[in-house]
Amino acid sequence: MAEFRLTTLWRIEAPVQAVWDAIHDSIHWPRWWKNVEAVRQLQAGAADGLGAVHRYTWKGVLPYRVIIDVRVTRVAPLVALEGEASGALEGVGRWHFEADGSHTVVRYDWHVRTASAWMNAVALAPLARLAFRWNHDSIMLEGGPALARLLNARLVGIEQRAC
Repeated sequence: MAEFRLTTLWRIEAPVQAVWDAIHDSIHWPRWWKNVEAVRQLQAGAADGLGAVHRYTWKGVLPYRVIIDVRVTRVAPLVALEGEASGALEGVGRWHFEADGSHTVVRYDWHVRTASAWMNAVALAPLARLAFRWNHDSIMLEGGPALARLLNARLVGIEQRAC
């Protein structure tokens, strides 16, 4: 298994409430984020979404799709969302939200390992690891501007890093 610890920061000139609402409403991500082909609710959670399970189909620039199920494990309104991923990738995804003047800083931490047989075989090659990371980064580089367009806001900055 290959392990990835990736972080993306988006700085958007929009109120934290609007940014939170868009991210929290993941069932509608395919309407505005082209890399999210489908989101299907598998299990309803509490009113705030805690405990819900969604199946996400992601498509980056490489010729494959990643299908993962995410169970919402933490909901702290306007502060954080967290979920446990299973399927092709296993691990934890965390969204953090912070108001900074007229901007919202969104940080997404994605700590996962490959779980599908083909990914595990390919991920052992150093170039494949770079390709997987590049694919993830391209998805997140599209997500920030897409979110800004949805909110009719300006994307002030994007930063990506591997930990």
